[in-house]
Amino acid sequence: MGKSIISEGKTSTEAIEKGLKELKCRKEDVDIKIIENEDKRSFFSILEPRVVKVELTLKESKEKEHFHEKEFKEPSDDEVNNCEENLEKFLNDFSKTVNNLSFNCEIKDKNIYVELSGEKASELIGYRGETINAMQTLLNAIGNRNNQNRVKVILDIANYKEKREETLRELARKLEKTVKRNGKKIILEPMNSYERKIIHTELQDSKYVTTYSIGEEPRRKVVIDKK
Repeated sequence: MGKSIISEGKTSTEAIEKGLKELKCRKEDVDIKIIENEDKRSFFSILEPRVVKVELTLKESKEKEHFHEKEFKEPSDDEVNNCEENLEKFLNDFSKTVNNLSFNCEIKDKNIYVELSGEKASELIGYRGETINAMQTLLNAIGNRNNQNRVKVILDIANYKEKREETLRELARKLEKTVKRNGKKIILEPMNSYERKIIHTELQDSKYVTTYSIGEEPRRKVVIDKK
């Protein structure tokens, strides 16, 4: 059976939202049971503060997804080398289609870091990193062809990711102050999992706000809410 919690609120909606925030999951990830309904109030309790209790139970598949690390087998040296060979073959052909584009592949801790550079390289970043993120997904698929265990491929262009990370961290701290000041939650625009993680990590030790994600990929968003 999945993890269960009891959540309270003035209405069932409020109680459920509080419970989802505590579990850091979505409504479809849980089974919900109303323990005390706001409509079932006796004459003698009418003057008492209204409290609705709900029980939220994380579904079995989601229990594993949210609270346990996925099983991961480290790739072998042969798989890492195969991934690098696949990438270099593809990038050699790809670089011929873009003027003055060059690339470098470097293996660190069995991950492969790919750096693209050149006059036209920055054009491959795209609006807020959409193109570079799509290219990274493509390179992971190409590099891991015929591999049983996945080698992680990390792509960067013109030091974009370091700059983007710094921008997101500054944004997170700025929005933390805004939420602390006015007490209203802020829902950010959709981000990929890499960028959402930067926001979550930057604010995980905040005394004033908490963060969680809502929505479905690829439109999943980070919410910054007051503690």
